[in-house]
Amino acid sequence: MKAMIMAAGLGTRLGDLTVSKPKALVEVNGKPMLEYAVEYLKSYGINDIIVNVHHLGGQIIEFLKTKNNFGINIVISDERDLLLDTGGGLMKASWFFNDDKPFLVYNVDVLSKGDLRKLFVYHSVCKSLATLVVKQRETSRYFLIDKNQQLCGWRNKKTGEELIVRYASKLSEVAFSGIQILDTSVFELSKKKGKFSLTEMYLELAEEHKIIVYNDGSPWFDLGKPESIEAAVKGFFIDQN
Repeated sequence: MKAMIMAAGLGTRLGDLTVSKPKALVEVNGKPMLEYAVEYLKSYGINDIIVNVHHLGGQIIEFLKTKNNFGINIVISDERDLLLDTGGGLMKASWFFNDDKPFLVYNVDVLSKGDLRKLFVYHSVCKSLATLVVKQRETSRYFLIDKNQQLCGWRNKKTGEELIVRYASKLSEVAFSGIQILDTSVFELSKKKGKFSLTEMYLELAEEHKIIVYNDGSPWFDLGKPESIEAAVKGFFIDQN
């Protein structure tokens, strides 16, 4: 399986930590986020990875060189001229996924101990266009799913904004984890262009195609804020200290 690590974000929620370095190189328990992501994917036999870069992207490129790409095939999708958001970034990197096989997309600012083998099997058995890993956690933005775990809409509880793309008599809220498996057919099916989010693309495709969620109860941490990094050090690594 091939994978993409989303590492082009500005990291503004991290404040001073990203003034002089990209989010992907902010350290957690003494190691850059990007290193955790690569090692996690490698542990499941994923040896072909594309990493997108934007803010201080040259530092990421140099970091990977010093690490000899961790002994695997890692290529760069360069967005230093224009940040394309997650959906646009994926489309720019579509050339990399040329084997017609499902691929993984992983946000650099998350830590997970989820079993990617189980996720891949679930995706294959369900025969979905995309399988989104979700968590039961508090946030302001939620995917809305039906009783069959199929994506039907999205809700922002902070602003009150809501979009329903598929009718269901009862909808449940689930929080996206930043981890997903997609089929390469998304590149042909989506009509989105330029700068857009993966959430926008999923809602577009969910009207006519099967996009499902995978509830993962494994340890997982968001690294988007300084306090989140502190929580990860105390929680995610507790069995290693």
